[in-house]
Amino acid sequence: MSAALGVLLPGVSGTTVPDWLRTRIRAGLAGVLLFAENTPDVATTRALTDALRAERADLVIGVDEEGGDVTRLQADTGSSLPGAAALGALDDPDLTRRAAQLLGGLLGQAGIDLDLAPVLDVASEPDNPVIGVRSFGADPELVIRHGRAYAEGLAAAGVASCGKHYPGHGDTRSDSHVGAAVVDVPAELLARRDEAPFAEAGVDSVMTAHVVVPVLGPEPASVSAWSTERLRAAGFSGPIITDALGMAAISDRWPLGEACVRALQAGADLVCLDAPQNREPEAALIEAEQAIEQALAEGRLSAAALAASAARNRALHRPAAAYSPMAVRAITAELDELGLQIARQALWRRGDPVLCRDPGQAADPVVIDLRRRHNLAAGNTAGPLAEALRQVWPGVRLDGGPERVERDAPLLVLTAGADPAEARALAALRERHPDPVVLHTGVAAAAPAEVRLICSHGAARPNARAAVEALLGHR
Repeated sequence: MSAALGVLLPGVSGTTVPDWLRTRIRAGLAGVLLFAENTPDVATTRALTDALRAERADLVIGVDEEGGDVTRLQADTGSSLPGAAALGALDDPDLTRRAAQLLGGLLGQAGIDLDLAPVLDVASEPDNPVIGVRSFGADPELVIRHGRAYAEGLAAAGVASCGKHYPGHGDTRSDSHVGAAVVDVPAELLARRDEAPFAEAGVDSVMTAHVVVPVLGPEPASVSAWSTERLRAAGFSGPIITDALGMAAISDRWPLGEACVRALQAGADLVCLDAPQNREPEAALIEAEQAIEQALAEGRLSAAALAASAARNRALHRPAAAYSPMAVRAITAELDELGLQIARQALWRRGDPVLCRDPGQAADPVVIDLRRRHNLAAGNTAGPLAEALRQVWPGVRLDGGPERVERDAPLLVLTAGADPAEARALAALRERHPDPVVLHTGVAAAAPAEVRLICSHGAARPNARAAVEALLGHR
């Protein structure tokens, strides 16, 4: 068995297993991380995971499936679940547990045994561009309650959990996908607010973030020994996984291979490489493997430490559920029903945000989408909302700017917060049309003031459907 392979979690392109990956799996590769291009539907995903495990039965297969805005298994249609912010708004841990168990059931049918969820970031910064509605909320105790319930739900379905993004990415105004991210707070506040969920939620593994905490050190947590030391001191004994080392907060500073070595030196057990759409997967794996082997030869890394990490990583494997198309249909139907229930209950209104009570008797609305920031973790989230709107108004468009506003046409403005330019654009728009209906898909704390408002807590399929119902005056 290769000492380097036992600590690596690469991606793969497409829906079949290439020869280079078969060889590495047989030689002891820790696992494979799937992305949307690998998971177009459950049946295709299960064929892929079965083929992967035909090379070695205890291979760990992971996916970034949070529900809500971040989905891989349902990337084409949008998730059946509305996501963490809606669950936190309802604050019913039993409901969160049930949602996670159903989601875990779908993952199990797909042959996936590690879900990179729940998000345990405390959403203390409303203008955060990457966490936002992926978090259960701004209260650490709320995040602990629901993080624990989510992990328990996944466990009941036979899926391992991973709490992310340690020590907390919720208090940043920058996204580590695109550059440096800093949490500049005292160590006492970090421990009490941001780190507490990772110690108390009972997750199977923890993902470290590429965030810098200046009071603890100059480099990102994912490549800093203080992060693993603090996790272990808090009693966490499971695998520590890095966020993808191809993200700009890391790749702007070090080549991928060197980043892997630094993360392992810092105490990480499993290193995520990069998404296949960003970097050729075989080349990424070769670079990482060669860098680790060289670091072992030079004495920068210990073979015994890597072997201990590999053993922790293997403990994430779970037996695959028996595949049944009937079970997939039943789980999906129950997820759809539960997701819409959650979205309807979590949605809140301010003022009278009805756009049109009788679409057949009014002109199609003008929809102005002011949401400017693209969340690289979620990808494009416009699809479910566009589909829900077009079910009522087939000709509606989500593009364009204020010049499209017609004084007599119903006006719907889409906002998400996290961008000062959005607020300026809304203010300018209201000079021409002072009373629009605003549909806010971000965190409630970042919603615009003094407008007729619907807050959906996300842009997933059930969020979109519940929001359109509210636009029509349904209760």
